[in-house]
Amino acid sequence: MTVINDFLAERGIYMLTMILFFLGVYGIATCGNYMKKLICMNIMQVAVIFFFLCLGQKLGGTIPVTVTDIVLAEEYINPLPHALMLTAIVVSLGTTGVGLALLMRIKDKYGSMEEEDVIKKEEKEL
Repeated sequence: MTVINDFLAERGIYMLTMILFFLGVYGIATCGNYMKKLICMNIMQVAVIFFFLCLGQKLGGTIPVTVTDIVLAEEYINPLPHALMLTAIVVSLGTTGVGLALLMRIKDKYGSMEEEDVIKKEEKEL
C-alpha cells in the first residue's frame, strides 16, 4: 500500500492532468453539441495550464519574494511558468468568449447547436 501512496504522491498529479486532457479530447471527438465541445476545449486548456504549473514546482522551494536571507537560486521556485500560465488563462478566456459569440451566431442562424442539424441545414442552403 505504501508503494501506491508514494507513486500517487509523486506522479498522481500528472496522471490527473493527463486524465483531464484526454477527457477533453474524448469529449471534443464524441460530442455532437457545439456547446459541449467548447466546454471540453476549456477542460483541455485547464489541463495544460495545470500541467505547466505542476512542472514549475520544486520540492522544498520557496517563492522569490517572501524570504530575504536565501541567496542560492536552487532554493527558489521559477516564477516564469506561473507568469506564462497567467497569460494562458487570459488567452483561454478570450477563446471562450469568441467561441460563445460564434455559438450565439450559429444558434441564431440555424436554430440549433447540434452538429448534425447545422450540417443538414447548411447543405440545404447550398
